[in-house]
Amino acid sequence: MNRNSTIYSGEEIVESIKINVVWDRVRKARNKALKNSDWRFMSDQSPSQEWIDYRVFLRNLPQNYYDESDELTFGANAAADAWELFEKPEGA
Repeated sequence: MNRNSTIYSGEEIVESIKINVVWDRVRKARNKALKNSDWRFMSDQSPSQEWIDYRVFLRNLPQNYYDESDELTFGANAAADAWELFEKPEGA
């Protein structure tokens, strides 16, 4: 999940900004990331601790970052930023 957006004029970069996201977008991206890594947790696989930690991080995003005092995004921006900074396992 990346909130960075670059605005171009032709091939020239005019501005780089961070866009606001909503929980629906974060959850959809998170659910896709979890689904795409489900195979690593089948009974015949041995997932690394990195993968275990990454999936725990993804599953906990809503409860760890939801913030009702943030009227615009309710913490979705913070969740997306934390996800961007999280050290992801190879292949994620």
